[in-house]
Amino acid sequence: MPQAAYKQAYPKLSGFYFFYFTLFGAVIPYISLYYQSLGMDAIQIGQLMAVFVGTKVIAPNLLGWLADKTGKTVYWLRWTGFLTLVSATGFLFFQSFSGLLLTVFFFSFFFHAALPLFESYTFSNLAGLKERYGQIRLWGSIGFIAAVLGVGWQLQVFTTHAYQIYPVVLWGTSIIVFLTMFWVQDFESTPTEKTTETPLSFLSIIKRPWVISLLLVTILAQFSHGAYYSFYSIFLQQHGYSQTAIAWLWSVGVIAEIGVFFFMPRLFRSFSVKLLLLISLLLTFIRWMMIPYVADWLSLLILAQTFHAASYGLFHAAAIHLIDEHFHGVNQSRGQAIYASVSHGFGGGIGMLVAGYAWQAGGASLAFSISAISISFALFITQKWVQSSH
Repeated sequence: MPQAAYKQAYPKLSGFYFFYFTLFGAVIPYISLYYQSLGMDAIQIGQLMAVFVGTKVIAPNLLGWLADKTGKTVYWLRWTGFLTLVSATGFLFFQSFSGLLLTVFFFSFFFHAALPLFESYTFSNLAGLKERYGQIRLWGSIGFIAAVLGVGWQLQVFTTHAYQIYPVVLWGTSIIVFLTMFWVQDFESTPTEKTTETPLSFLSIIKRPWVISLLLVTILAQFSHGAYYSFYSIFLQQHGYSQTAIAWLWSVGVIAEIGVFFFMPRLFRSFSVKLLLLISLLLTFIRWMMIPYVADWLSLLILAQTFHAASYGLFHAAAIHLIDEHFHGVNQSRGQAIYASVSHGFGGGIGMLVAGYAWQAGGASLAFSISAISISFALFITQKWVQSSH
């Protein structure tokens, strides 16, 4: 990709990530608190959070298949944005468990289908400059921080009516995300030049032992995040932290993540992808072991949050780098989709479901111990079997 084309595409690609993750940042830290304000228990919260990420198992694969089949990635991307907005309307009208379950299912289905499509679109636009992905993706992290601080401020200031306003915030942000999907219309990727090389089938790639190992590691890593994404805000609230403090603690993690994305080109030039993956998993293990026991020491809690740079930023950067190595050409959209499905979808969904029951049975110590155990298995598998395709 020529530098001039990259500079032209950069603001539109990064703009989408910013607003997409603004909506994500409005959901993840606060929606469990919203559910709690409606009188739901830990098991119900865990089930709703599991549905939120569990739809990733099907949605990205279906839309990825449609995008690869039709060659119209942006067309399907816009449909996901429109249907996400329509589904978000349910938050304005439903407060019962069953009503929210239905709303969350459809909202998350289309919301999660959008990102793998755009990831594939981004990598197509970055042909020859793949190492620049992190410098575009970091704007998603900035958007996440903006939402976390903004919504946290709203909950702190409008204490009485905060959770009445919250559904409107989700709906309004969904409108903005939909509109940003029209920014990329002038940057449709050109068809790949034909070569004499016959592309491997999608199933033949999936069956490779090192690909299976990589996908299994991503499942375990996202499973381990179930307790964090579902109950971290509730955990902090139980230990006396204000909404503003909760917002800043979430932001610390994402600021650290931005650092990883910014320096990603240098990291990938200096170290092997496998080593980076192992480092990210080791620091994730330490993070989950720390959180339940350092709630009364803010400095240690902040340290644990900086490890989000590893548990999400570095891990995601290394994993998506390997996924793009294994799945390219006609398999690119489905490769991104299968990564999202098995890791964030299956792994994350089961992790949140298990976290709900673990939290009900033994609180933070049990839930995060289960997270640490899953990372131990991920470390073993990565060391023994995960490898690059070349």
